[in-house]
Amino acid sequence: MLVTGNEILQDAHEKGYGVGAFNVNNMEIVQAIIEAAEETNSPVILQASQGGLKYGGIEYVAELGKLAAKNARVPVAVHLDHGTDFQQIMLCIRHGFSSVMIDGSQLELEDNIAITKKVVEVAHAVGVSVEAELGKIGGTEDNISVDEKSATFTDPEEAKYFVDETQVDSLAIAVGTAHGVYKGEPDLDFDRIKTIRNKLDIPLVLHGSSGVSDKDIEKAISLGISKVNIDTDLRIAFTDAIKDFLREDPDNIDPRKILAPAREAMKEVIKEKMNIFGSAGRA
Repeated sequence: MLVTGNEILQDAHEKGYGVGAFNVNNMEIVQAIIEAAEETNSPVILQASQGGLKYGGIEYVAELGKLAAKNARVPVAVHLDHGTDFQQIMLCIRHGFSSVMIDGSQLELEDNIAITKKVVEVAHAVGVSVEAELGKIGGTEDNISVDEKSATFTDPEEAKYFVDETQVDSLAIAVGTAHGVYKGEPDLDFDRIKTIRNKLDIPLVLHGSSGVSDKDIEKAISLGISKVNIDTDLRIAFTDAIKDFLREDPDNIDPRKILAPAREAMKEVIKEKMNIFGSAGRA
């Protein structure tokens, strides 16, 4: 069933578990996510980045996500990840996304507040939930790139001021994760997560979670993280499965047979994540 991101995340926030938000780019990835969610009885968030929308088109991605959600036996939100363009966010809402993210983290604080308030005003009027970001998360996500020296952690006092001013539904915070493949072991600032959680009564979001150890993810969730974004781990599972298949059967030209193992590999990764996050059995 299609629901808003807020409907899913509020329950996670109140009960202390995490929900996976998995990036989608094609049908097989969507199918893997939904099958994993149904097999674990887990709520789930399908999210599309700007790169994913450029690749598939807003209409295709929206319809694919809405169809999957409509037929699913578990709650599913269709979410825009890292939206930076107001017009694009409005198009996603128009085409049925139930949740959107406005990422103004590259802006000065007051400018971030202004654009976030604008999105919240429109989205809330039509029943769509809004995620925002405060602080800069390192690495690269589509066309947004932040080097390690420029990445800054979220200030707890600023976070409270930001949420009070914008009335956003959830907040992505910078606490030591990075987008893409990690060069070393990520070092999360758990005290910062706890401090921000104590100041805010909304779900917190952890971006750049692929590659973070299970132990650290579980601890972050216990301290207040409600939404955990996963993309790179699915890409790795997808491409590794295809490489293995073609290595064993290099003459096969059937896309269905080539992509089916990739879908299965992603599904197993997603099911494992859902159990780690604590969302299994929560639908």
